Amino acid sequence: MVNLEHTQKTLEKFRDYVIQQSRSNLTKDGHNDTKRLYSEIKGEVIVSPNSFQLGFDIPMYGQFQDKGVKGKFSSMKAPNSPFKFGSGTGQKGGLTKSIESWVQRKGFQFRDKQSGKFMSYKNTAFLISRSIYTKGLRPSLFFTKPFEAGYKKYIDEDLIQQFALDVEDLMKYSLKDIK
Repeated sequence: MVNLEHTQKTLEKFRDYVIQQSRSNLTKDGHNDTKRLYSEIKGEVIVSPNSFQLGFDIPMYGQFQDKGVKGKFSSMKAPNSPFKFGSGTGQKGGLTKSIESWVQRKGFQFRDKQSGKFMSYKNTAFLISRSIYTKGLRPSLFFTKPFEAGYKKYIDEDLIQQFALDVEDLMKYSLKDIK
């Protein structure tokens, strides 16, 4: 039986690094309005006697924010995104509701061009939502960048060495009875 103690510690460092950097990116880039996404980023390391697993859990709207979303009529903002507005798979009116609550929290209102009066939150949210729906949502890569940097730092450079130490410990343990 293999004790993957060194491997587990490296995977946990990788997980913690990715989560911490992702949360930091959300805050630094101004995408941490309600702190909901910040608190919902999770990671799990499972080490069994013969295997190990690493997984991250990010809500769907977090994936939209990370990868971006192609617009209904333009994919200029997120040309490589797997997501697209108007595909018929999302909730109807969900974007407008979210934008409306954001507009109200921020106290953000457009002005009417003719009268100069402030538009309602609902009208402001509708205009912003329509623009996002048609043009798309630019990717923030708040999770992708830390994942790639952490992969290079912990997995490419460190994991193989730590796994080798675990195998070496196994060999020492297995061979001590033979001597």
